[in-house]
Amino acid sequence: MVYVTKEFLTWHKKKGQIDSTPERPFFHEGEIWYCKLGLNVGFEQDGKGEDFLRPVVIIRKFNKDVCLIVPLTTRIKTGPFYFTFFLKPDLLNNAILSQVRLIDAKRLSHCVGLLSDEDFIKLKEKLRNLIS
Repeated sequence: MVYVTKEFLTWHKKKGQIDSTPERPFFHEGEIWYCKLGLNVGFEQDGKGEDFLRPVVIIRKFNKDVCLIVPLTTRIKTGPFYFTFFLKPDLLNNAILSQVRLIDAKRLSHCVGLLSDEDFIKLKEKLRNLIS
């Protein structure tokens, strides 16, 4: 078995910077943002690059400070834990429904798109079916 050494200390420093950010961006449900998800344990989705970013879709905005998100991937899988959609006509994505989580909006970096109303309704329905 191959073990990958994760840079947890680097992420810890970055997390401190994120926490001290005074402003939160303005966001809406159905938007796709790059989010500073960081380095996580085991099979939890990690962010990548210097800012530990991963694309996510905003599922629910509770207030200006927190939201429920689902991480995205371009690795296409099928089944009850995934929702596949086109972000652009030539860019297929999967929402990883089993990785749904609450985040502080300080983790949001920048908006990169918007789900169609039809796809957003289908995604929420599939998520609802998964957890009920």
